[in-house]
Amino acid sequence: MDWKLPFSPGVRRLVTAAALLALALTWVVDILAVFNPGEASSPARWVPVFVTGPLAALALPDTRWSPSLTARSLGIAAMSVALTCVCLVDPRPVGDWGLLEILALLFLIVRVLAETESDRTTAWTAGALVAAVLMMPLRGRTVFSLVAGQYVLTVALALAVLIGCSLRALEARRRRAVQEVRYAERLALARDLHDLIAHHMTGIIVQANAARTVHAISPEKVDPALEAISRSGTETLESMRRLVRVLREDDHQALRPADLLSGLGDLVAGFSRRRPDAPAARLEAGAAARTSRFSPEVETSVYRVVQEALTNVHRHAPGERVVVRLDADPDWLHVTVANSLPHRRTGSPAGGQSGLGLIGLRERVEALDGEFWAGAVDPAQWEVRASVPRSPDSPPHPPRPARSARGATRAAR
Repeated sequence: MDWKLPFSPGVRRLVTAAALLALALTWVVDILAVFNPGEASSPARWVPVFVTGPLAALALPDTRWSPSLTARSLGIAAMSVALTCVCLVDPRPVGDWGLLEILALLFLIVRVLAETESDRTTAWTAGALVAAVLMMPLRGRTVFSLVAGQYVLTVALALAVLIGCSLRALEARRRRAVQEVRYAERLALARDLHDLIAHHMTGIIVQANAARTVHAISPEKVDPALEAISRSGTETLESMRRLVRVLREDDHQALRPADLLSGLGDLVAGFSRRRPDAPAARLEAGAAARTSRFSPEVETSVYRVVQEALTNVHRHAPGERVVVRLDADPDWLHVTVANSLPHRRTGSPAGGQSGLGLIGLRERVEALDGEFWAGAVDPAQWEVRASVPRSPDSPPHPPRPARSARGATRAAR
């Protein structure tokens, strides 16, 4: 159960432990209340304690074999309503309502409101659970039990519905923010597409005019010029194939640095100047990355990855060590931004809890058929990694080695 709440993993574990403790203590209270030798024994008295209550609590977590949340909720609601009807016709006193059952039903209401996607399914399922809770005071079969119980349960239901609707609204806002980030990144891709095509077309025009000029005096130089024109045209088509299908704004600016290594060097140097009291960031480039040439869209994507990763480090781990590594093989260009984590944030993403900037990076890298990963490689280090193919015909990237349990979650999603 993950509601994308802005909590660290430690706080989430604490909330889960508190919920389990509340359920356990409530069940203990139920068990102590049911053993009353002064009253006649009735199946309807112990069923809420040993059957419906534990079953409702077991319906809360998601497991590999669990039915859907909607099916579990409707089943528990039907079981609770059926037990209430049995209590109404049983001549022996019931007394206890089943506090564990009530608490589990309230938790189910919160989960249904927060997690169920379809509005119609949410309304029907939550309505069934609310009806089951509101019918519980009928088990006491006294006016006081009915009035007092309805008041208490109505307040509890109001709180549960408020929490569930708040979580649902929070998730809706998160999804809208994700869509806005992806849309903005696609607009940036389209701006780059304009710049890249303009660059290629300018080269094609210059080479064509040069071929026309030298045709009369040096015919042997025409073929190399035509070959260069063909190569530039092929690169332009590849750029369009990768980056088309998006729209661009009119007030765009060129985003690609003139040279990848010099641009990254300026970016890392500027990042270090903004942190005079922190260790200087380092840029490490392998021999293949220093001597190779890359297409403009690959340079743009790598530059953006480093820029966003350094921005996240500046916001969330401002005094920590940072290393930017660039390496290349015959088919792929790899970039890694690694930073140490402050002690108070160990295990939490240095890119913030929402990771919306990382979502835009994933959109950009996957537009080039690349691979993106962000996570904690150990309790003290966070890494952002991207692998971009140098050409459309590059072989698939080999699977990454297994990460630690802390770093297995992809923060960009």
